[in-house]
Amino acid sequence: MPWSYLPHTEQDRKAMLAAIGVEKAEDLFTDIAPDLRLNRPLQLPVALAEPELVKHLTALAKANAHTQDYACFLGAGAYDHYIPSVVDHVLRRSEFYTAYTQYQPEISQGYLQALWEYQSMICQLTGMEVANASLYDGGTGLAEAAMMAASATGRKEFLVTQTLHPHYRAVLSTYAKDRGYGLTKIGYQDGLLDLEALQAKLNKNIAAILVQTPNFFGCIEDIQAAADLAHAQGALLITAVDPVSLGLLEAPGNLGADIVVGEGQSLGIPLSFGGPYLGFFATTEKLMRKMPGRIVGQTVDTDGKRSFVLTLQAREQHIRREKANSNICSNEALCALAAAVYLSTVGKTGFQQVAAQSLHKAHYAYQQLNRLPNCKEVFSAPFFKEFVVRLNQPVAAVNEKLLADHIIGGLDLETYYPELKQCMLLCVTENRSRQDIDLLIERLGAIG
Repeated sequence: MPWSYLPHTEQDRKAMLAAIGVEKAEDLFTDIAPDLRLNRPLQLPVALAEPELVKHLTALAKANAHTQDYACFLGAGAYDHYIPSVVDHVLRRSEFYTAYTQYQPEISQGYLQALWEYQSMICQLTGMEVANASLYDGGTGLAEAAMMAASATGRKEFLVTQTLHPHYRAVLSTYAKDRGYGLTKIGYQDGLLDLEALQAKLNKNIAAILVQTPNFFGCIEDIQAAADLAHAQGALLITAVDPVSLGLLEAPGNLGADIVVGEGQSLGIPLSFGGPYLGFFATTEKLMRKMPGRIVGQTVDTDGKRSFVLTLQAREQHIRREKANSNICSNEALCALAAAVYLSTVGKTGFQQVAAQSLHKAHYAYQQLNRLPNCKEVFSAPFFKEFVVRLNQPVAAVNEKLLADHIIGGLDLETYYPELKQCMLLCVTENRSRQDIDLLIERLGAIG
């Protein structure tokens, strides 16, 4: 037979078919109607030897515009931050890389400790008292936070800011549909949540306000004001946050947030064409028993030695599922490990430097771009590492021209906000050099 990646010989196949009582492989499909069968070989190219296959796949990969060869100014929830090499080295250790979940926690002490360290660092970043061992992504975290708020307050109405990531709002809408939640949109003024509109919509039926900071436009929201308004009506404040911004900005927990969620991709996880990513989730001790997902706790064993366990487990994945806030049972353990290794590697000072460089470089780019005749300021609100400019031509056309100069441009905001026609959302991280930024400015000026 021709060489194959499958090691079975013709004799092996005959023996397997005989063991199940059929003569040929086609007999396995007798229950499928003949008119539904393909009845011909798949139209695939001929098999390649491994060296040829590697060359072919390498050529295909070169068709992608990636951050190793292109200067990336695209953000909107997935960011090109530097990842220390030690992160990948730790992740690829077999005891971590092949692990799924801690069904026998007493023999998974290493992984449990890593997740406990991750939880501890998320609490430090967010200013909250307890965190879980991660969720699937930022959008999932936000939706799970809403369900938790509904359970904690006994209410089913939510106020959702339009400055919240559109993808997060879409996930929330999907969750809300089946649970009968009411979602009321709150508009924005100058790139920020309209606090007057928020106050007008608040009442005793509202379970929570959902707000993001820095928001989808990159602007820094007034979390304290939103928290005060929410708490005055007995509602909770759910805050989605970019974790890197917390290297400089005050922790949401210190400003009154009740639940803090977000996308942890910035913490040592590559862009990877959109996933897998990491949802972090933190809350107060008061709400801890309603928190979804897994929690790793620290204790001592019968000999008094430090040990780690899965704790508060008598919840959704074990008993009374019909009464559970959530049925999410798993977590992104490998991605959470990446975040823990990243945060441990850069340390507090390094993390502050990452945030500071992102902020200063973004503000330099913003100032220079607004000097161009074809770029105009859109919002005047303070921002972190993302900002919006209005161009004098369609964003898609501009981005196509930038790609020719190995520049990945910003997001076309008109896709999600029709009123922001020809507006581009740009992101600048510590990975962008002065030369990268100056080249962007030069090319945008020439395009205009």
